[in-house]
Amino acid sequence: MMLGAPVACGSRSGSTTITAGGGGGRQRTTHPVMTGTTVLGIVYDKGVLLAADTVLSYGSMAKNQNVPRLAKIPHAACLLGASGEYSDFQALQDLLERKALEEESTGLIESTYDPKQLNAWQIWNYLRFVMYNRRNKFNPYWNELVVAGTYRDEADGTTMRPFLGTIDKIGTTIRGESVVATGFGSYLALPLLREQYRPNLTEGEARALLEDAMRVLFFRDCCASARIQLAKAEISNSDSNGGDGTTTQFIVSDPYDLEIPDAAWNSPAFSQIKGNLDDPTACGF
Repeated sequence: MMLGAPVACGSRSGSTTITAGGGGGRQRTTHPVMTGTTVLGIVYDKGVLLAADTVLSYGSMAKNQNVPRLAKIPHAACLLGASGEYSDFQALQDLLERKALEEESTGLIESTYDPKQLNAWQIWNYLRFVMYNRRNKFNPYWNELVVAGTYRDEADGTTMRPFLGTIDKIGTTIRGESVVATGFGSYLALPLLREQYRPNLTEGEARALLEDAMRVLFFRDCCASARIQLAKAEISNSDSNGGDGTTTQFIVSDPYDLEIPDAAWNSPAFSQIKGNLDDPTACGF
């Protein structure tokens, strides 16, 4: 091997590169490579709803068109969505699955027949330490994360509450908001969601609001797509006798295409010819 040739260590995008021969020392990732854009979240009357498109961009090129960025974490009562580097999102999913399985399988002996899963609040709390720890090592996970699900109210220990929170790549967290957005959506979609939001939205109203916001992002964000995915965590009562039988149902939809009306492309800004391009003499022909 030539002196000074780089030796790559690790398979994650953003892996460490060690340069032999003292050429540059230990190197870290300076920017993400395959990235996804906005994730939106909203609290409605029975739970939480998330939305994200399915495009991955390589720089400004839309490289992959059908890649889901919303997932249910196995062995945990939690949904996770991510903007940013997709390989880091995959690494975080693996980390959370291992952590949730460990917690589920090493619980106290009295809970053997009633296994307890990590809830959304616990996953969010764990992730903020993970992201901050990686930031302190100057090798962060290049993601903005949205965590959704439910948790039991600490006051009475029985009432199920919806949970929605975010964590960025340096460990900064937001919790307790009724609407959240990551990426470019925090500039374009979040004001629209806040303006239209009201308490006790139904699932249909929340879905329509998220689809409208994703439609705006499709027109305004060059890295967004009209093909989207939804995920929900819904509180349901499984006890027909009216007892404490509340559970959380998690559903992640298949990707589908938004309805884009033809009239949306007929505005003067799209149809008006610019720069006298219809005049051959203006182009020197």
